[in-house]
Amino acid sequence: MISNSDKIIAVSQQTKKDLISYYHVPDDKISVIYEGASKEYKKMDSQEIDVIRQKYGLKDPFILFVGNLEPRKNIPNLIRAFSHCREQNENLKLVIAGRRGWLYEEIFTTVTELHLENKVQFLDYIPHEDLPALYNAAMIFVYVPFYEGFGLPVLEAMQCGTPVITANTSSLPEVVGEGGIMVDPLDIADLSEKISLLISDEYLRKENIRYNLSRCEEFSWKKCAQQTAEVYDEIYNKN
Repeated sequence: MISNSDKIIAVSQQTKKDLISYYHVPDDKISVIYEGASKEYKKMDSQEIDVIRQKYGLKDPFILFVGNLEPRKNIPNLIRAFSHCREQNENLKLVIAGRRGWLYEEIFTTVTELHLENKVQFLDYIPHEDLPALYNAAMIFVYVPFYEGFGLPVLEAMQCGTPVITANTSSLPEVVGEGGIMVDPLDIADLSEKISLLISDEYLRKENIRYNLSRCEEFSWKKCAQQTAEVYDEIYNKN
């Protein structure tokens, strides 16, 4: 199927590199077109945020993760980092929103081993209409997977004005840019330190939010659609 394609659209430079490396696709056959976050993902007023807090019982300040529960998402290391930074932030909670995928047992085992049953809250699947307010309600959005083709939840959180920490791997540096806060997904100590710093340093939080909102202007579904149409025009004119 790949060999029969006139053109391939990749959602990131990382995906393009993988296509070249694993499938030996010629460089000029691949166009990179970034995704965008819906306009529903935006900064919201306190009343809308309070509604979502009440709906899901989110009384305490919390770190948020959104995504399927599976090994690639590196959730056990996030839980371990959260456990360390809780020593300075006793009221802090970790909220994990997403369906159970595969090989998720280690996630729950880690919570039990670290005695965090009352500090880690699993919300399961969150309806699309609730996600913007959930992002807004979080103190920090933390997303440090081992691999990601694009990382749309990171962009959604950034567009909501939520401080973001993400991994320095795969496509994620393309999303957050050089000014984003990134960590090695295996470095639990560094992740814990960055979480604590972003919680305690109000100036850093504001700067991260300001930078993220500016960075989001690089991505939009309108731009994605325009660039996709250009690829189709190119193929049509060539044929």
